[in-house]
Amino acid sequence: MATQGTPGLALAVVCAMCLLPVLAMAQLQVGFYQTTCPNAETLVRQAVATAFAKDAGVAAGLIRLHFHDCFVRGCDASVLLATNPGGGKTERDAIPNNPSLRGFDVIDAAKASLEQSCPRTVSCADILAFAARDSITLTGNVFYPVPAGRRDGSISREVDALDNLPRPTFTAQQLIDRFKNKTLTAEDMVLLSGAHTVGRSFCASFVNRIWNGNTPIVDAGLSPSYAALLRSLCPSSTTQTTLITTAMDPGSPNVLDNNYYKLLPRNMGLFFSDNQLRVDGNLNALVNSFAANETMWKERFAAAMVKMGRIEVQTGRCGQVRLKCSVVNPSSSVELGFAGASPVVEEGVVASS
Repeated sequence: MATQGTPGLALAVVCAMCLLPVLAMAQLQVGFYQTTCPNAETLVRQAVATAFAKDAGVAAGLIRLHFHDCFVRGCDASVLLATNPGGGKTERDAIPNNPSLRGFDVIDAAKASLEQSCPRTVSCADILAFAARDSITLTGNVFYPVPAGRRDGSISREVDALDNLPRPTFTAQQLIDRFKNKTLTAEDMVLLSGAHTVGRSFCASFVNRIWNGNTPIVDAGLSPSYAALLRSLCPSSTTQTTLITTAMDPGSPNVLDNNYYKLLPRNMGLFFSDNQLRVDGNLNALVNSFAANETMWKERFAAAMVKMGRIEVQTGRCGQVRLKCSVVNPSSSVELGFAGASPVVEEGVVASS
């Protein structure tokens, strides 16, 4: 005689499934909030536009925030957590993120509006994906549909950011391998690197290309005149806490265009990793292709952003919908998020494309 499973066992099975890295493809849906929160994307777009009107540089910050979220524990908004329930430092504290990550206040503003309109419905992870898309629209006049249905994670650890984020000192092969670990191809890597056409960088990310101690140097693949310009901005005493920045694309730092790829042959890639796209023949062919056709690059860049947004997402009953993006929900909080959402995802599944 068959016995009915207990709720505890069912919960244990769901939790176990949530720990698996890949169980299904494409568990997200465009228009996920059409029924439960029809104005979700509009409210996020308004928050981004308001911030952008005051500071155009915030758009680059929001694009980077989404990238740094997805590459660490998947696209689960773990990068937004200011405290780790398990103790220790969070992803926000890691050297690749602190003090350079920005845009947290924009996400908080969007979340506050959404909680007023559709309480406990829209995840912080989806807000990040929408905000990145809206930033790309504002800076590059590119719009693309964003599949949604992500859930928020409950863990954020400094070490995970250090172990998973690509570094500006990476070689071509290290870049390829790191993106491959996230189910992204070498072409995806070159496409997404084009986001370096907007925003600014702290001196610490490239100071070793222009200074050796107190001695001026010019790193391989760096224009001497560009190196001299960078040295005039960044002192030899630069450390991680030096708050001096420079535009990554000096010509159009707030415009998402293909100028990044045009700068590389001129030895004006800011990071060592940028120049690595030129020293590898296959990657350089992609650089030349994107430099020659901005429309093609923008189309493929948008597709790569959507693909990145699927990395190790939590869906269904995995994760939670945070009430505040910087902290996990209290254990006593009733989880109502995604109730009534379109049933396109299987419950208890971590998905990766």
